[in-house]
Amino acid sequence: MKTWSDYKHYIQAVDADAGQDLTEIEEQAAIISTMIQQRHALGLSQRDLASLCGMPQSSVARIEASQTTPSLTTLLRLLKPLGLKLTISK
Repeated sequence: MKTWSDYKHYIQAVDADAGQDLTEIEEQAAIISTMIQQRHALGLSQRDLASLCGMPQSSVARIEASQTTPSLTTLLRLLKPLGLKLTISK
């Protein structure tokens, strides 16, 4: 296997549950990555964002490091001051 895509397709073929887990991890990583990029683009520190959201900086740090998965309420609270929206599509 030469690429991540090759590996992912292999895992999906061998174990559908593990393949689904990989897809979910990639989706979560995309959301977090977008949040971090936007925070940086706005010149905000984790502490600044946390203050705007009324939460501890350590919570923002854990979410950005993928050490914890935020609830939907927390995610929406983080996205608002970043000027981001959560979109759901079929």
